[in-house]
Amino acid sequence: MTRGILIAGNESTLFSTLCTEAAKRVETYTAAFIPRNQGPESVRNVPSEKRITLDWNPPSPVSAKAMVLSALNKMEHIDDAILVCVPPAYRKNAEEFTAAEIDRFIDHNIKGWFFLARELTAVFKARGQGTLSLVLPELSAGSKPDAPDLTGPVVTAAFRSFAQGILLSSLNAPYEALGFSLPEPGEENAFAAFIFKTIEEGKRASGRWHKYGKFGFLGR
Repeated sequence: MTRGILIAGNESTLFSTLCTEAAKRVETYTAAFIPRNQGPESVRNVPSEKRITLDWNPPSPVSAKAMVLSALNKMEHIDDAILVCVPPAYRKNAEEFTAAEIDRFIDHNIKGWFFLARELTAVFKARGQGTLSLVLPELSAGSKPDAPDLTGPVVTAAFRSFAQGILLSSLNAPYEALGFSLPEPGEENAFAAFIFKTIEEGKRASGRWHKYGKFGFLGR
């Protein structure tokens, strides 16, 4: 039986790296993402023989359900679902945001995770197995820009709290939920390999965080 992998999250370097790791392990996998842009460097515009790109409108519960059903139709089952939150940075002062920008930001980067997790955990519970991985690269901001990032820290905090709730609720569930965090920049390739290795080796501790650093596993 072919392993079914679904990767969903913000379009980013880490998202692309996880896709590359998935392609090393299976003939095909599915992926859905919140687009960063639609330029030539967009993940959507980078061809991949092994990736099946699924449509996903994060703020829509109907879209979340349709996307998961599409993944099941393409792969027959989902064994591993990896949700990747890479907070987008909008460097504006508060008065520069429009109401539409604020609504879209909340809908795509906070509400979407709840709808998708609801669908995935329902599928895993019905099947009696599966692994849900919640990935959060808590990278340092680096040099100070002219305008503060009012959005990235909000998403990071919200996703961490959301993930913690999922981890705790999975303790008595028939599926496993794992949290992965990366506190250091520049380690995305090793981090992606670490995530898949942890899932595959079966030495994972469901309901707990797995932190990765430059010198390897840093604890839970």
